[in-house]
Amino acid sequence: MGWIKNRERLFEAAASSIKAIANNKNISSKNGIAQRPPSINQVAISSTPRSSKDIHSWRGESDFQAFWHLYHKQTKEIPLTLPARIVFNELEMSRVEILGSNKYKGSKKNILEYLEIKSINIDDEKSPNFLGLCSNLWLKSVLGLRLSPASKTLVESFNKKYDLSSLDSIKNNFINNIDNQELFEEISLDFLKKLKLLKTNNQSEEDVDDEPIESPGSTNEIEQDSLEDLGENSSSDSSLEDINLEMDDNLQESAQATDGNAIDEEIDALAYPQNDFQNTLKKDYAVFTSDFDEVIDAKDLTTPEEAIRLRNQLDNLIKPHQTTIGKLANRLQRLLLAKQNTSWNYNLEEGMLDTARLHRVIAEPGHPLSYKQETETNFKDTVVTLLIDNSGSMRGRSISLAAICTDIIGSTLERCQIKTEVLGFTTKHWKGGDSKQLWISNGSYSNPGRLNDLRHIIYKSADNSWRRARKYFGAMLREGLLKENIDGEALSWSHKR
Repeated sequence: MGWIKNRERLFEAAASSIKAIANNKNISSKNGIAQRPPSINQVAISSTPRSSKDIHSWRGESDFQAFWHLYHKQTKEIPLTLPARIVFNELEMSRVEILGSNKYKGSKKNILEYLEIKSINIDDEKSPNFLGLCSNLWLKSVLGLRLSPASKTLVESFNKKYDLSSLDSIKNNFINNIDNQELFEEISLDFLKKLKLLKTNNQSEEDVDDEPIESPGSTNEIEQDSLEDLGENSSSDSSLEDINLEMDDNLQESAQATDGNAIDEEIDALAYPQNDFQNTLKKDYAVFTSDFDEVIDAKDLTTPEEAIRLRNQLDNLIKPHQTTIGKLANRLQRLLLAKQNTSWNYNLEEGMLDTARLHRVIAEPGHPLSYKQETETNFKDTVVTLLIDNSGSMRGRSISLAAICTDIIGSTLERCQIKTEVLGFTTKHWKGGDSKQLWISNGSYSNPGRLNDLRHIIYKSADNSWRRARKYFGAMLREGLLKENIDGEALSWSHKR
């Protein structure tokens, strides 16, 4: 029980530690999965683990973000392909992790356990993230850090695939310039050339796995060039992209309309050409970037006036069925309480008369200790999570029913002293948003993974009281909230909370 109570304080402690280590009080923290690399002046801290055995890997997630903000300095952006960019960033993250763990000795175990978890969970050797993680671990092995068995296996596979045993000069340069970010970045570019992720002067374009992005320009310029290239290219791949582009335009108009055809919107938004869909089935799920994902409280979705209006709207939906709802709620409460263990305290001065001690009452009418009271026992270590689909297909009657049921079930569970959490999931935009724009600006790399900006909503946390949280349940009925459905990641997020 002591560990469970301390978990509530760990998040705040981690956020404070990051600010202290990075010597930057302007860093903001949010609940979520940490990004690699972290955003400027922002960190994401995942929910505290339910077991103390996972505390080191959880702290490692916080430590690497603190070291990034401490040792990494913003430099001019170098145009790279997505695989090259991931490897380049991971090498820099490995550098700051090494520097940080040398200064803060206890963090070394945390970071290595955190990377071990990532090593165990990654299995697609063709993924850019696989290359990035291997590069990170390879640099640590070069500098003599003792890796876990899972991490060693990745490094050995990486060494064998790219024949890195002959890179003594690059290894020595990495070791000698670990403190110098500018020189380290130059060496990292040489390393990318060895991996054939960056074109050398004597290489033809055919020798390069992916063409790097041309000189940096505005997003609008890149999009315009891409559209012109699509128009000029007559290959089958170009035709397929043209079809996708037309589909996106039609879907944008459909998403902006406020008619009730939300199911068709969502089905079309997830449509793929048949060949692409068949290929996608054979690939592991991937995420292009989660930098633009957000976890937001329901109260931040509405103004105070709008929250009151939407709550009244929900109350009006509940009112015609109040009698039936009350009966169902009471029945549910009886079923739950029937499974609850109860006990009695005896020999009390007040309460119910203890019939087992009636002889004492008769013999000594003035005896004060002849009463008993029933004690309520909470359902220990139990939290019920209600995860609400806030996608476009729920628009209309479906979301109204979901809101009503949430209100009924949640209030009934709360009456039975069962902690309740109400969460929702949707996306910030239709068809990608900021993630898709970043993908386009990075050269529209094939098979990028998820390009949607997730929006995970907390209507009520387990520690928040029902009385305070219920006023924001009406936010489910807010026009414009319901967009796309990324349910797999929502289930994972709610499970980790």
